Amino acid sequence: MSDGDWFPGFASRHIAVHGATIHARIGGEGPPLALLHGYPQSHLMWRKLAPELARSFTVVVPDLRGYGQSSAPASSRGDAYSKRVMADDIVSLMRNLGFPRFSLAGHDRGGRVAYRLALDYANTVEKLAVLDIVPTAEMWRGMDAEQAMKVYHWMFLAQPEPLPETLIAGAGQAYVDHTLASWTATNSLDCFKDVLASYRAAFADPQRIHAMCEDYRAGATLDPAADGADFAMGKKIEAPVLALWGESGIPAAGPSPLEIWKTWAKDVRGHSIKGGHFLPEESPEPTLAALIEFFS
Repeated sequence: MSDGDWFPGFASRHIAVHGATIHARIGGEGPPLALLHGYPQSHLMWRKLAPELARSFTVVVPDLRGYGQSSAPASSRGDAYSKRVMADDIVSLMRNLGFPRFSLAGHDRGGRVAYRLALDYANTVEKLAVLDIVPTAEMWRGMDAEQAMKVYHWMFLAQPEPLPETLIAGAGQAYVDHTLASWTATNSLDCFKDVLASYRAAFADPQRIHAMCEDYRAGATLDPAADGADFAMGKKIEAPVLALWGESGIPAAGPSPLEIWKTWAKDVRGHSIKGGHFLPEESPEPTLAALIEFFS
C-alpha cells in the first residue's frame, strides 16, 4: 500500500512554515484535531485511528520537521529542532489551514511538541492529549541508572555530531527494528509490519538521521531549559489534558504519570492502557475510545 492508502479521503498538502515545509494529511469534518507522531516514526503511526477520528473531527496529521515527507532543515546543537520551534510549525500549519484554535494529541516526541505548544500558545489549544510521556524536564530530573538503561537513546542521540549519525548509518535497519520492537509490550515488530518499510527508509537517509539526532540534542538542552523556566514561574497548561500511558511503557515504571501531569496542568485526567509505548499501533481500539471520549 502507498502511504496515502491508509488515509482514505484525506488530502495531502505540503505547507511552508518558518524555515521548513511541513507535509500533512487532512480529512474529515468537525472541530479541528491535530495528531502528532513520535520517534522513530512518521504520520503513518496514526493510520489505525485517523480515519475513525475523521468521522467526528477535521483531522490534520502532519509529519514533524525532519520526519516523514516534511523537510529536514539544517541544524546544529538542536537549534532547528527544539520543541518550541516544532510547535511553531504546527501553529503555522493549522493557521494556514484556517484553524486558529484546535485540539491536539501527541505521542512520544509529538507529545513533547504538543505540550510545549499548549504552554506557549495557551489561547490556541482547546484540549490536549499526551501519549506515553511525562514532561522532558521530569524525565531528566528522574534519570537514574535504571531509567538511563531504558532510555539510553536520549543520551546516545544527543551526543555531538557526527558520532550517532555515523553509527546509525552503518546499521540503520537493525537500529530502527531494535528500537521499535524493544519498546513494545511483546518485543515484536508485528504491529508495524504494514508500514515497516517506510519507517526503515528514514534510517537509510543521512539527512533524516541527522534531523532525528538534532531532535534529541534539543531534548537534552533547549527543551528542558524551556520546561524549567516555565515551571519556575509556576506556569501551567491551561487546556484540559488527557494523559494516556502503556502498562508496559516507560512512564509506567516510574512515579504516577497522572500525578506528574497534575503538577504541569490545571485540569488533568488519564489512565493506563494495556500495551507498550506505541499505543496507537499496539492498542488502537482502547486508545481510539479514550481519545473520542475526551475530545468529544
